[in-house]
Amino acid sequence: MRITVFGAAGAVGSRVVAEALSRGHEVTAVVRDPARFPELPAAAHARVGDAGIPEDVAALSAGQDVVISATRPVPGSERELAATAKALLAGLAGTGVRLLVVGGAATLTLPGTGGLTVVDGPDFPADLRAIALACADQHQVCRAETAVDWAYLSPPMLLEPGERTGRYRLGGDELLVDAEGNSAISMEDLAVALLDEAERPRHHRARFTVAY
Repeated sequence: MRITVFGAAGAVGSRVVAEALSRGHEVTAVVRDPARFPELPAAAHARVGDAGIPEDVAALSAGQDVVISATRPVPGSERELAATAKALLAGLAGTGVRLLVVGGAATLTLPGTGGLTVVDGPDFPADLRAIALACADQHQVCRAETAVDWAYLSPPMLLEPGERTGRYRLGGDELLVDAEGNSAISMEDLAVALLDEAERPRHHRARFTVAY
């Protein structure tokens, strides 16, 4: 497959690039700053571009099978998420290229609460509320889209660098937790799940989540 990854030098994006390359895919790794080129694998096609500019998205997705967005705004710029989602969808409109978005867990529902969302849960950290609400807006932008074949991946509560085990559980709109109440996955295994979805599409204009 030919895959374009926006946010390719980021924490999640770099792992997505590595996973895609390990599976033999042709990867176009996109960053906004060419100074980050040395951080990208030599096997990837390094390109400069901005997922928030529809023209960049269109140019960098031409001839590709899938576009993966793993961008993450700096604190204070959380509103960029929804605008970037709109630009990605606009840039891919009419191309037939599929879009996979690495989003947030904000609007997943908490098990056993009757529909209470993660961001509105009693233990949600106040310092993460801005990015969580921005992710909720990002998800809403995708939900309103009917022309592009998109899928939105909501991570579990804890997403950190770790080990690639190749295992995970799939879910839909409810937060996945284990028997001890933990909700977690490594960034490496999130990338595994994302590439599995790219290779064997199961979610079309829908959100899914993963966890151990």
